[in-house]
Amino acid sequence: MNAHASTARSERPRPVHIGDHLREWRQRRHLSQLDLAGDAEISARHLSFVETGRAAPSREMVLKLAERLEVPLRERNVLLVAAGFAPAFPQRSLDDPALKSARAAIDLVLKAHEPNPALAYDRHWNLVTANRMVAPLLEGVPAHLLGQPFNILRLAFHPEGLASRTVNLAEWSSHLLERLHHQCEATADAELLKLYHELKSYPMPARPGPLSSDNVAIPFKLRLNGEVLSFISTTMIFGTPVDVTLSELALETFFPADDATARRMREIAANLN
Repeated sequence: MNAHASTARSERPRPVHIGDHLREWRQRRHLSQLDLAGDAEISARHLSFVETGRAAPSREMVLKLAERLEVPLRERNVLLVAAGFAPAFPQRSLDDPALKSARAAIDLVLKAHEPNPALAYDRHWNLVTANRMVAPLLEGVPAHLLGQPFNILRLAFHPEGLASRTVNLAEWSSHLLERLHHQCEATADAELLKLYHELKSYPMPARPGPLSSDNVAIPFKLRLNGEVLSFISTTMIFGTPVDVTLSELALETFFPADDATARRMREIAANLN
């Protein structure tokens, strides 16, 4: 499914009946009623009755179907409410005492990753927190791009942001757009679809050809004060979260892709002390 189809669908009125919700998620996952019924260990006839409103699912069935469909926790709450049940998954602020251990784990990972940059962001790619190595890389970026919400992807694509300083902008922007597109497909989030089309509107170089056989991952190459820093990144998420906020949080850590970058990051860190 292309992004235009996703956008068109997101602009339609949201379904209000549990059967409509389930049908949309099933079709989004490209599953037949028979496939989903088999995965959930129910009859295809009963699933058909649920989708058409001829049968009401139990709370347990809603949660089981949502799990098989890999529905995000936020949307599982929507399914439950549509079926007449209370939401099952809380959504807390990261400052909530219940998430104290999770916030401590985030801070520990970010701090331990120094002298290399690392950050955490929410489901819309808005910055939540970062270690002290991120700010030096943003030197010279206009203040209006660093305000709240501080959107990481907008910063990467905006001509006044990091786009003009990204040496391999074509391959890096293509990589980020693919990640965002997959996220749009998985979540059907209207705000992400809007962001996707905004980023596509920025002028970008032509899509690159295949990577050199010397590369093991797509690097992020950033020009800073006349030198090029090269990084490879990893993304981490919390395992088995049952809180909406925690399930939507991602940590991005950047590692030097060459010795020169590693040396320069150590120098930057030393100057921050």
